Amino acid sequence: MNDLKEDTGAKDEKTVLPLLPVRDIVLFPGVVTPLFVGRARSKKALEWALNNGDRKICIVTQKDVNIEEPSLDDLYKVGVIANVLQMVRLPDGTVKVLVEGVKRIYVEELIDSDDFYMCSYKQIDELENQDDESLEPLKRSVLNQFERYVSLHPRIPPEILMTLSDVEDPSQLADLVASHLMVKIKERQDILESVDVKERLEKILKVLFQEIELLQLELSIQEKVKQQLEKSQKEYYLREQLRIIQNELGQEEYSEIEQLRKSILDAKMPPEAQEKALHELERMAKMPPLSAEATVVRTYIDWLINMPWEKRTRDTVDIRLAKKVLDEDHYGLDEAKERILEFLAVRKRASGRVKSQVLCFVGPPGVGKTSLGRSIAKATGRKFANMSLGGIRDEAEIRGHRRTYIGSLPGRIIQKIRQVGTKNPVILLDEIDKIGADFRGDPAAALLEVLDPEQNYAFTDHFLEVPFDLSNVMFITTANVVHTIPKPLLDRMEVIKLPGYVMEEKYQIAKRHLIPKVLKEHGLSEKELIILPTAIKRIISDYTKEAGVRELERQLAKIARKVTKRIVESEQSNKGASATEKIGVKNLRKYLGVPRNYDTGIPREPQVGAMVGLAWTQFGGDILIIEAVTMRGKGNIILTGNLGEVMQESARAALSYLKSHSDELNIKDVKWDEIDIHVHVPEGAIPKDGPSAGVALATVLYSVVSGKRIRNDVAITGETTLRGMVLPVGGIREKILAAKRYGIKEVLLPEGNKVDVEEMPQWAIKGLKITFIGEVSEAINRCVSDNGK
Repeated sequence: MNDLKEDTGAKDEKTVLPLLPVRDIVLFPGVVTPLFVGRARSKKALEWALNNGDRKICIVTQKDVNIEEPSLDDLYKVGVIANVLQMVRLPDGTVKVLVEGVKRIYVEELIDSDDFYMCSYKQIDELENQDDESLEPLKRSVLNQFERYVSLHPRIPPEILMTLSDVEDPSQLADLVASHLMVKIKERQDILESVDVKERLEKILKVLFQEIELLQLELSIQEKVKQQLEKSQKEYYLREQLRIIQNELGQEEYSEIEQLRKSILDAKMPPEAQEKALHELERMAKMPPLSAEATVVRTYIDWLINMPWEKRTRDTVDIRLAKKVLDEDHYGLDEAKERILEFLAVRKRASGRVKSQVLCFVGPPGVGKTSLGRSIAKATGRKFANMSLGGIRDEAEIRGHRRTYIGSLPGRIIQKIRQVGTKNPVILLDEIDKIGADFRGDPAAALLEVLDPEQNYAFTDHFLEVPFDLSNVMFITTANVVHTIPKPLLDRMEVIKLPGYVMEEKYQIAKRHLIPKVLKEHGLSEKELIILPTAIKRIISDYTKEAGVRELERQLAKIARKVTKRIVESEQSNKGASATEKIGVKNLRKYLGVPRNYDTGIPREPQVGAMVGLAWTQFGGDILIIEAVTMRGKGNIILTGNLGEVMQESARAALSYLKSHSDELNIKDVKWDEIDIHVHVPEGAIPKDGPSAGVALATVLYSVVSGKRIRNDVAITGETTLRGMVLPVGGIREKILAAKRYGIKEVLLPEGNKVDVEEMPQWAIKGLKITFIGEVSEAINRCVSDNGK
């Protein structure tokens, strides 16, 4: 290596010097800085520079600090020649060296010797622009902004500003300022590679503006945090002082912790809950008062304190009073009332020995399911809470959220119990058949524990984390249908069915309950509005079509609104309104408009291919008009009217029965392969399904292929088999009430449904002839035999 050419400083001459790759630092000309050298090749390069190279060495920055043996591509091409001022060997084997940047260079080639790197380079001369008039204001701007930067940055000593104040050369000033910027290596290298002094100063000024803005933002955040901490410390200090002063004065005021402790002991919690509350209180006492965790714990303790662990209302189960309340609040529903009275009597007689039963009222909307729950609470002297379950899909609505979640709360069961303030209220779980389920869990599964008397004495809410006794709560549920309720949940409830009302019942309900309620709500007296009985019945028949009485109440309220409006207008115009407004059949259109109930299509006289069937819906019983026609074809059957799969199968089964029993039914001359049969059930927009129309479909098909007319005053329900047997179906009570509502004279029912009819009250079947059939042929003979062609 002794034949290496020394650096003479020639402008374009290639020279060779030892190379010192450095990490995390960019050296600028005119800047003195210490370096710690640990790599063996770098140490030997320094030794060669001190012994053979006139103490000069090339210093270039690595692109990646993790590379141990860098190549030319791993180094930036622009570096500096530096003078090695001093070198000291440290005990740990590293070398501390003091170097001074001299001149910018461009590294052209990396020469790998056996011991260390050498490099060939060219010196870089700066552009001559000393006469540029814009340099001086640019220089001053850099100095001013660097002064602000130093005042904001905690790691740069202010003494550096005194050194810069004496520097006149813009290039030297730029290099000195750049060497003190705490920015990324890439940005400092970019400044080093700027040969033009003006461009270099502009880059430095841009970096200074960015860094000053970031430092100001950091200081602003730190100041806000500091103020918040000082405020919390000040409040804590003042509270402690206040507590000590109160103790010195002998005042009998308890601190918040002591007040909470007293409240916990007075709440009469079970031992497990009290232990949990005191444990959480001890945790809270060690927390800063304004911390987020302290707020969560305080909320939790408040819930435990305010739960009615031992508070209860005294049951006043008077069967006579309960019967009076139920009769006053509801007309009809005799079976449901009788079951409720039995339920209350057993609770009174066997109190403490009988398991708590859950009643489930099932029936169409508007028949009084929810109000029955209120009447039970009123009759027993208990608090009442209503909780709607319709559309609930989150299990946490029942069991609560765990306290780890922000804004967590107990489930709605616990919330309702705290709201009423007693441990033995009547809680009505409304619309239990409309619970959903999704990824957040199944609320119906959570209700299994709530409604099971074997488990609910120790119901654990996720938020409370301690058991709460629900065995004293009287749970009542309501539903429109039972087939959507999960079987395990339905098994925990006793179902009481509430059928729809007939005309006479609706009339009595309107007269006794709805009209007085509507008059009161609209500010009218009994003398100002009189609705005649004939008008009430006409409203029921022509303006409502429902199993309950909600639409009836709306129509009565519509009349009351119009009467109230007329009275107010007359009073304001000083004309004086009539003292009494009587509503009869003749002036119903004036108040309610044209009747909404359209003709159902019941045949006015016996017809071929038209039959009245009976159907059950979640809104009560209804009728179906089944039509059929024949046409030339190939033996196909066409089914329309939005029929479900089960109803379509019933039609095909009925057709197969007729074909296989054509001799017995005297239709052996029918050429089945030459005709198509079209069966249609009107109101095609409404889905229809179920097997109970099987007998009616068979009767219609017989009528249309035989040409015999069907009686128009008879209705049929029942499932048929291929052998012609008639099987029992459900919803008999609702179907019979629907037949009465539409003026049907005779109803044909399966023999298996005799028990359903026997359980019905006499008023429900009065005026209606009921015939029981066991085979389809009996239905056909009953409906078409006396009509001829």
